[in-house]
Amino acid sequence: MTSGDQTLTPPVAKTVATERIHHGHTFVDEYEWLRDKENAEVVAYLEAENAYTEQETAHLAPLRDQIFQEIKSRTQETDMSVPTRMGDWWYYARTIEGKQYGVQCRAPIAGPGDWTPPELTPGVELAGEQVLLDGNAEAEGHDFFSLGAFSLSHDGNLLAYSVDVVGDERYTLRFKNLTTGELLPDEIPGTAPGVTWAIDHSHVFYLTVDESWRPDTVWRHKLGTDREQDVSVFHEPDERFWVSVGSTRSEKYLMIWVGSKITSEGWVLESANPEGEFRVVLPRREGVEYGVEHAVVAGEDRFLIMHNDVVDGVKAENFVLAEAPVSDPTSLTTLIPHRSDVRLEEVDAFADHLVLGYRREALTRLAVWPLGENGYGEFTEIEFDEELFSVGLGANPEWRQPTLRMAFTSFITPGQVYDYVLATGELALRKSQPVLGDFDAGNYEQQRDWAVADDGTRIPLSIVRRKTTGAGGPAPTLLYGYGSYEASMDPAFSVARLSLLDRGVVFVVAHVRGGGEMGRHWYETGKTLTKKNTFTDFVSSARHLIDTGRTTPRQLVADGGSAGGLLMGAVANLAPELFAGILANVPFVDPLTSILDPSLPLTVIEWDEWGNPLENPEVYEYMRSYSPYENVEAKDYPAILAITSINDTRVLYVEPAKWVAKLRATKTGDAPLLLKTEMSAGHGGVSGRYEKWKEVAFEFAWVLDLIGK
Repeated sequence: MTSGDQTLTPPVAKTVATERIHHGHTFVDEYEWLRDKENAEVVAYLEAENAYTEQETAHLAPLRDQIFQEIKSRTQETDMSVPTRMGDWWYYARTIEGKQYGVQCRAPIAGPGDWTPPELTPGVELAGEQVLLDGNAEAEGHDFFSLGAFSLSHDGNLLAYSVDVVGDERYTLRFKNLTTGELLPDEIPGTAPGVTWAIDHSHVFYLTVDESWRPDTVWRHKLGTDREQDVSVFHEPDERFWVSVGSTRSEKYLMIWVGSKITSEGWVLESANPEGEFRVVLPRREGVEYGVEHAVVAGEDRFLIMHNDVVDGVKAENFVLAEAPVSDPTSLTTLIPHRSDVRLEEVDAFADHLVLGYRREALTRLAVWPLGENGYGEFTEIEFDEELFSVGLGANPEWRQPTLRMAFTSFITPGQVYDYVLATGELALRKSQPVLGDFDAGNYEQQRDWAVADDGTRIPLSIVRRKTTGAGGPAPTLLYGYGSYEASMDPAFSVARLSLLDRGVVFVVAHVRGGGEMGRHWYETGKTLTKKNTFTDFVSSARHLIDTGRTTPRQLVADGGSAGGLLMGAVANLAPELFAGILANVPFVDPLTSILDPSLPLTVIEWDEWGNPLENPEVYEYMRSYSPYENVEAKDYPAILAITSINDTRVLYVEPAKWVAKLRATKTGDAPLLLKTEMSAGHGGVSGRYEKWKEVAFEFAWVLDLIGK
């Protein structure tokens, strides 16, 4: 390739044969050398790809700028969140025009009975307002900034927070005296995000990770002491399990959670006794997951335990809710039995009511369940009248409060914050996400459609568009998918997406197997040795959109990131003829190489998701049969844009780098192939809202150019 004023040609990576031998099979990997990011030749190759991508997309600069300005003009840049009461303060966040990061603030309540959040005017301070943390000040002098922990002591006098200024998810934990505004001398580098206060305001619990980036150890720190005096209160040696720490909503108990993809275990300690010993709630049993919440029922402390163990001889795949005495958590009594059509997801306990979160017909639901002197009352589902929506609890830090904060959104309804008044059932709208300009939700429509997989399974599709789009025939379409880890791609409003919809693009989410939209069974039939269902479901969804006349292959672009990037790579191999282009963000496209190497970040815990190809030849052969990198062929692939980050610790940059190098050397046809590597970012990409908007504009411009819009 050449440089300067001359035209750059597509970079060609050199080949260095590296053999990988497992279960009698030898794979020759010609691009494994790209793994060494300390190698100047590797960096030079990534920079050459960046330069080529910049050249090939230079003509899109005006469109990128236009989309960026559209996002910016629709966003109320100086804005405030709805205040949440905790103790004697209202807590809220500000965004300021021209500033990349949020500012965390608080203002005093008017009195004990003040439960109506104050009216906020963006850019105007409340009486007595205090700035707790300014992300812009913390980010000054850094190309990257991420806030990890942000946790207040229960008396409201101290703040524990952590920051990452590299993108490798290693956070430095600090403490601030909110009365004086001074930082305490305590500083703990190398922590995982998150921190939990004990009720005494002088002890905190935090996490560190092992060499594979797995949170494995819980530490207790006493304010005012050196880190060398911190005590390891829990360590998990089994590399399949991640560790987390928190507390019950009542704040009476501290909780340590140990979890693999299929097994969990909880440890509990009275928060008033932070130097005591944690005790196990229910010992781990392979394949059994559970969660614990503390409630006071008819005057007695109870543990509410949501689990998927066997009940009455039947595996509770979609979970049941049970209760048990705190003194004997093994003495379980089922409160809500298993249902095949309802996936129980969470229970939150307050002083006089419970809130249930569950999923039915691929949509989230909330119900309020009163607690009285005689125990449990009758629960009431909170209803909404949109066909597609998402609802969930917001911040509700108080054990006793007369309202319940919740958030609602859909593809066409900007995010709404409600307070549900427990005494009356009234939904009091506290804020609707402002969308500036001429936005009118009535100009858009959303609907559910269903594709049919080869095995007859019905796959839900969520579709959103302008009402005028598609009236005259097939329309340009962006088809998004994920399909892993039981993650659900729920309806949500996007200001940025309007730039696509208003240009006549239809946005569709394929809720493929491997996700959690249709219950635990939906996940189980899209993982390990059924993982290919994820990929074929997406292909079936694309074919459905084409066969029903909604779009054409020339107008269809596929989109997915991370594990959804694996989906993109697999689909590119399976059915390249269905797509004009494929957008792959931080794509997991070399899964077998990664999952075979226990020394890599996150590998061992992933064996429950993908299987263990090191030990199981059947898993090895199955993964080898779908691995996008290993199945690149001499075929006419659609246009591909792969985006990655050099500091990503979850999906290493080397995966898309190898994939693109092999595609370029192997594929036929002349569809453009581009790799863009952020040289100072992590798994989530660039930081700062304006930089993220620019990145979205870059991707959208590429999509629009590809489909001729």
